[in-house]
Amino acid sequence: MAKRIKKTLPKERLPAKCRTGIPGIDEITFGGLPKNRATLISGIPGSGKTMFAMEFLIHGIIDFHEPGLFVSFEESETELIQNFVSLGYNLNKLIAKKQLIIHQIHIDKTEFQEAGNYNLDGLFIQLEDVLKKNKVNRVAFDTIELLFTHLKNKSHLRTEVQRLFRWFKRKKITIVVTAEQVNSTASFYGVEEFVADCVIILDTRVRSQVATRRLRIEKYRGSPHGTNEYPFLITNQGLFVFAITELKLDYSASESIIPSGIKQMDAMLGKNGFFKGSSILVTGPAGIGKTCIAAAFAQKTCERGEKCIFFAFEESPLQIIRNMSSVGIDLKYYITKGLLQLSCINPTSCGLELHLLNIQRAVNELKPSVVIIDPISNLKTTGLGEDVRSMLYRLIAFFKFKKVTSMMTSLVSLNPENLEPEESISSFMDVWIYTQYIQDLEKQSRYLLIRKARGMAHSKQVRELLIKDEGVELLDIYVYGNETITEQNKKMLKDILHKASINK
Repeated sequence: MAKRIKKTLPKERLPAKCRTGIPGIDEITFGGLPKNRATLISGIPGSGKTMFAMEFLIHGIIDFHEPGLFVSFEESETELIQNFVSLGYNLNKLIAKKQLIIHQIHIDKTEFQEAGNYNLDGLFIQLEDVLKKNKVNRVAFDTIELLFTHLKNKSHLRTEVQRLFRWFKRKKITIVVTAEQVNSTASFYGVEEFVADCVIILDTRVRSQVATRRLRIEKYRGSPHGTNEYPFLITNQGLFVFAITELKLDYSASESIIPSGIKQMDAMLGKNGFFKGSSILVTGPAGIGKTCIAAAFAQKTCERGEKCIFFAFEESPLQIIRNMSSVGIDLKYYITKGLLQLSCINPTSCGLELHLLNIQRAVNELKPSVVIIDPISNLKTTGLGEDVRSMLYRLIAFFKFKKVTSMMTSLVSLNPENLEPEESISSFMDVWIYTQYIQDLEKQSRYLLIRKARGMAHSKQVRELLIKDEGVELLDIYVYGNETITEQNKKMLKDILHKASINK
C-alpha cells in the first residue's frame, strides 16, 4: 500500500498576526489582524468604525507598546479627544508622550485640482514627514473615501488604493482603514474591499425596539477565521465582541459535590448535592417556590464562606430580602458579610448582549462559586426566542469555563403536560428540577421532581414541596387508589378511612 504523504504548511508561509487587544476580536480572527497589511472596517454611520480604529491604536500603545498614528479626514484632534473622554480614554496623555499622533488632513474642494493622472504623492509626502518624526507601528485611516470624494475620474482609484496599502506594507506598518458601507458593497466606491487583506463588517439592526450590533469577518487572506455574525457592544469601557467561536466543549468536570440547601433534595440527587460547576434549571408555574429554592441554594453557598451572585429580573433587592426572610432565609446577613451580591435589573432596560456582558463582568470581578439567575423566562421580553437561547447557551458555557455552578429558574405554564420552558434549554443543563401543582383531596399542593441529573443515579420519585416559616422542605407523596395523597393530607385520609369503617 502506498504511504500517504501528509501535507503541512511551512511556518514561514503562515501570515503574521497583529493583536488588537479589543476583547473578542483576537479570538475570532485566531490571533489578530494581518500584520503589516491593510484591514478594512466597513459599516453604516454610527456602527462603531471610528471606535474600532482608535481602539486598535490605544490597545497597541497600552497593551503592546506600539505607538500609533490616527489619520483623520473629518474630525479634528480636539473633537476626537472630547469624543473618547466619555469612554475613559485620556488621549491627551498618550499624545503628550508621543505614543499617539493624530494627523488631520482637510481636503477642500476649492483647493482640489485634478491634473493628469490623479495620485496620492502629496499624501505620501505628508505621511513620510510624520513617520520620520515619530516611531509608528500602527496606523488608522478614518475614512478613506474622503480621499477621493472630489475625484472625477474614478478609473485610477483601485490603483491608488493599492499603492497606499503597499506603501505601508513596505514600511512594515499595520494599517486599519474605515469605510462607509453602501448598499451591498463594503465601501463607498466598491473597490477598497478587493484590495484590503482583511475586511470586517459592522452592522446595527433594530428588532422589537431593541438595537443590536453585529460584526462579521467577510474576508481574511491566508488565514482561517470565525465565519459567524458576532454580537458586539460599545460600552463606557470600549468595544466588546462576544467571541462565540471560543466556546469549545473542553471544560473540566469536577467530582466535588456542593449541597443544594434543601436536605431532602440532596438525598434525591444520589450524591448529596450538585456537582461543582454544573448548570441547574428549576422550572415551574408562578408562585410555586422557584425563587425560594434558588435562595436556599444561595444561603447554603454563603454558609460555607463562598461567594454568590443573585441576578433577579422581577423584584428589587429589598423585596427579595423581605420575602425570603418570611421563609427563614436570611439573605441580608450574607450581603453585609460581602458573600452575597444581589443584582436586580429590569430585563427590558437593555438588550441581550448587554445583559450577557454585565453578568460576565460581575463574575470576573467578584469571582463567585455560584451564580443564580431568576428568572431567565423574563429575557424573552428583550429578544426573540432563538436569540435568547443563543445568549443562554453562551452564558452556560461561560460559567462552565469559569468553574462556576449556575442555577437558573424559568416560568412554565400550569399545564403539567407542558414540561419544556419556552427557552428550550433543558438539553443544555446538567440538572433539571421540575415543579408543578397537584390537586389532592380538597386542596392544591406543590410537588417536585428531578427530571434529569447527569452523572447521578437520582431519585425519580415525586415529592411534595413545602414552603414553611423555617425554609423549604420536601415530603413523601402517597397513592391511594387513583388518588395522589400528600403528607399534609395523610391525616385527613386516615380520618376519612376511619369514619368509613365506623359507618360500615
